[in-house]
Amino acid sequence: MSATETLIRSYYDAFNAGDAESMLALLTEDVAHDINQGGREVGIPAFRAFMARMNAHYREQLRDIVVLTEPAGQRAAAEFTVHGTYLATDEGLPEARGQTYTLPAGAFFEVHDGRIARVSNFYNLADWIAQVGG
Repeated sequence: MSATETLIRSYYDAFNAGDAESMLALLTEDVAHDINQGGREVGIPAFRAFMARMNAHYREQLRDIVVLTEPAGQRAAAEFTVHGTYLATDEGLPEARGQTYTLPAGAFFEVHDGRIARVSNFYNLADWIAQVGG
């Protein structure tokens, strides 16, 4: 397994363990985070705030993770299945009532000096809304 694949798998292991601080330790200080169907946030403080918002509204586990890397180790992609529970209503989205969902998703990464410099997440929001009854 390449160093980049190990890095990405460590990131997702920390996510699945609910260990935001370990996730953040794998990022560059100026990490770019492209939010699905949203904007770009930059920096660890913004990423920490995003994770806090997500944890307040959702409980998720990622399964069937496949990581692909390019030979130089500067870019990677991951595909996985999100198994989640919608805990509390998120602004602008349907009302939360503890609904569960299963959603295919993916992410693209840039890696600099052994840390994640960009995370771009993608999933089908319309599919998620249909599953939670929106």
